[in-house]
Amino acid sequence: MSNESSNAKKLTLVSLILMIFTSVFGFTNMPRAFFLMGYSAIPWYVFSAVLFFIPYAFMMSEYGAAFKHETGGMYSWMEKSVGGKYAFIGTFMWYASYIIWMVNVGSGIWVPLSNAIFGSDMTTTWSLFGLTSVQTLGILGIAWILLVTFVGSKGLDKISKITSIGGTAVTLLNLVLLIGGICVFAANGGLSEPINNVAQSFTTSPSPDYQSMTGIFSFLTFAIFAFGGLEVVGGLVDQTENAEKTFPKGVMISAIIISVGYAIGIFACGMFTNWNTILNSDNVHLGNVAYVLMKNLGYQIGIGFGTSEAVALSIGSWTARLVGLSMFLALTGAFFTLTYSPLKTLIQGSPKEIWPGKIGELKDGMPVYAMKVQAAIVIIIIAIVSFGGKSASAFFNILALMTNVAMTIPYMFLSLAFIKFKKKQLNGEIESPFMIYKTQTSATIFAIIVTFIVGFANVFTVIQPTIQSSEGLVSTITMIAGPLAFTLIAYLLYGSYEKKQKRISKNKDVM
Repeated sequence: MSNESSNAKKLTLVSLILMIFTSVFGFTNMPRAFFLMGYSAIPWYVFSAVLFFIPYAFMMSEYGAAFKHETGGMYSWMEKSVGGKYAFIGTFMWYASYIIWMVNVGSGIWVPLSNAIFGSDMTTTWSLFGLTSVQTLGILGIAWILLVTFVGSKGLDKISKITSIGGTAVTLLNLVLLIGGICVFAANGGLSEPINNVAQSFTTSPSPDYQSMTGIFSFLTFAIFAFGGLEVVGGLVDQTENAEKTFPKGVMISAIIISVGYAIGIFACGMFTNWNTILNSDNVHLGNVAYVLMKNLGYQIGIGFGTSEAVALSIGSWTARLVGLSMFLALTGAFFTLTYSPLKTLIQGSPKEIWPGKIGELKDGMPVYAMKVQAAIVIIIIAIVSFGGKSASAFFNILALMTNVAMTIPYMFLSLAFIKFKKKQLNGEIESPFMIYKTQTSATIFAIIVTFIVGFANVFTVIQPTIQSSEGLVSTITMIAGPLAFTLIAYLLYGSYEKKQKRISKNKDVM
């Protein structure tokens, strides 16, 4: 393994930042935030950046620098800080959350592709073999999973190339949003979403569903989710050039860029979009709001500079095509990275004896067999969800909430483990060339803050659907059942492993 690592091409600072940016920064998080909360999303994103993402990013930096020689990523971090069982359960839940993410993106990636081809979201009209649009998206999602698994199993080089293309596309897309918003602002002589009362605009959502305290607090998971994904790249510390300096530096630079970028991007949405006129419609949902909003950007640019209605509509369609193509490339890059990295972290970090059959085996440095099993699991879930009889709007909303909860819960495992990590680090049990939290007190305080914020947000996300309507009980049960099931599976797998080890130990004693 050491020879493979030394011969492999190392990630530079720029390529590392691109991988972090692609894995963490989601362009659709800004339109979604504006759709759900308007300008009032900005304080919550800043709040999440200051009290969650930046402290969390620094924790990941210390973990990564201290365990740069460990190939197991976050599993190794928690195992050496707390213990094997804690590490396996936390890592398994984290990995399972990416199963849900793949279900979400695998089914929804056709919306940006539709915009790229047609200039608008036509997926609600798609039908294969007489199936509904949601079922058709499910079939396409299954085909997508098969393709990604085949290409992704060929190695990191191909994955990093696709990821770099996606990162570049997202960067350009954000420039379009910002520059376009400024153009519309200049042409109109003001904001499309006016700020009549600063306090009200930045504290009250225009959406009725997010004006109650429960709704507002539940939005916090969207903000936290927008900053998630950094620990995935932590598994690549061993493949980073001059990891002691490059990895922590890349994390910090990325944290600053992403935090500021989100705040500016959300405000830019209001430069060219009036919430009541454009977004207050049953046809707009979490799955397509980014494309509806950006299509409006193109239209507003045309109107603002005096073109005819027909020309403005054409500009809107071509803007939607640009957004669709950019998002398709970005999601493709992120998908390929996340298809491989979580598996590497889980399998290479945990004891091989935990895994039945060939799941724990590597082929040319890649967990090829495990990737095939992963694809089968994702395909089954896609089939179940897409053939569940939901409308397109309900389908995407449920997937978004499930993804938010599933992907944020594991952050609590890492942040809590950091308390013991710091204790061992300060006692000299763990060597570290990089340290931001200089004392046990500061490490403990920020670890508790991060853990509390994530837990607090998820509680309100889980209960909100039930409070809104009796039909929301199914969503609440789904969000609770998923993490509980993942925890149980991880507990049983590790329990089986412990029993095997005890039997081996007894046999040795007898001999």
